[in-house]
Amino acid sequence: MQGFVFRAGDARFAGKSAADALRSALADPSCLMVNRNAGAGTRILIDQLLEGRRPGGYANQPKSHNAVAAAVAQDRADWGIAIATVAKLYGLAFLPIAPEHYDFLVVDGHRSRPAVQAFLTALADDGVRARIAALGMKFDEAP
Repeated sequence: MQGFVFRAGDARFAGKSAADALRSALADPSCLMVNRNAGAGTRILIDQLLEGRRPGGYANQPKSHNAVAAAVAQDRADWGIAIATVAKLYGLAFLPIAPEHYDFLVVDGHRSRPAVQAFLTALADDGVRARIAALGMKFDEAP
């Protein structure tokens, strides 16, 4: 799940929906965001939410959810968009926005390669699946 992340207790965002928190952030010129790098799926979501606006911090474009959470946790930004598991890891408050989906595609001719086989074996392992689920992720099986 992707969502609006901020330091717990920040009165500008606490107790609000993600949409209301975003409106509060955009209404406050001193409120700094941390963005994501161009080409990232999260960046596409951010740009859709911002509807062409470029708030302070927009040019700060780290390449991972961890980097976004670190910037907020270290008081280098007031808010950003990251996944729930990373927000929890950094002790940040989290307001859900949308699920993030990951698809794994394998060319049939590569299916027998050792790395692909190891990956598929790991994904089929109940212990691995349980650990992944404990991180807040779930599996949708291929059609």
